[in-house]
Amino acid sequence: MTDHKTGTREEWLAARLELLEAEKALTRQSDQVARQRQELPWVRIDKEYHFETDQGTASLVDLFEGRSQLLIYHFMFGPDYQAGCPSCSAIADGFNGSVVHLANHDVTLCAVSQAPLAKLRAYKQRMGWSFPWASSYESDFNYDFRVTHTKEEWQSGAVEYNFRSMEVRPSESGEENPFHAQFASSVGTNWPTYRQQGPGMSAFVLEDGVVYHTYSTYERGVDGLWGMYQWLDRAPLGRNESGFWWRRHDEYDRQ
Repeated sequence: MTDHKTGTREEWLAARLELLEAEKALTRQSDQVARQRQELPWVRIDKEYHFETDQGTASLVDLFEGRSQLLIYHFMFGPDYQAGCPSCSAIADGFNGSVVHLANHDVTLCAVSQAPLAKLRAYKQRMGWSFPWASSYESDFNYDFRVTHTKEEWQSGAVEYNFRSMEVRPSESGEENPFHAQFASSVGTNWPTYRQQGPGMSAFVLEDGVVYHTYSTYERGVDGLWGMYQWLDRAPLGRNESGFWWRRHDEYDRQ
């Protein structure tokens, strides 16, 4: 039994109209933030990056697939992972339906991970996905866009992520955080190896044969891409979570 107030339809309507004003203000603010994203200066990319794709070795320009805009989801799947990150997997479940619409609006959506292509292919088949997914294995791409960190960076106790320095020192007690252990176990590795990867997305534009980086976001900056949370934020109990409750979509029946 939930501890929540009840009321009449009239009371509900009055409260709903008050909420409507807050929602409208949030929408207007969201529109303004979107304009600020689009007004960021473009940064020319002169470095050559190479990826492995289902079509063979590709450059960053090739990932555009003939369109002028490219959205890359930095999918957490490191070379030592045995499976993709379950959080990234939940987000990526929504990609298949969006890819075709974006492609017909001059935008290519592609995931990029550091794991070798063979691992990505096998996992993609398991998940039933068809969206483009490229491997940045043996490329500087993930490091340059701050979604992969070296073992040396990890061992130093701090890494640059989400536009700031993040402390990554182990707990003074030496005990492993159970939440961290659960995440690491879900991809078949340990926490330091798991957390060498980080989630994020980056946007690029191709103009007159030149690629420009226009935007990147990390951590909760990708919340808006996570479809199930947009639904939960409108459900009666909200997100209603106390830990790692989600699974890969093919694992729920086994819980």
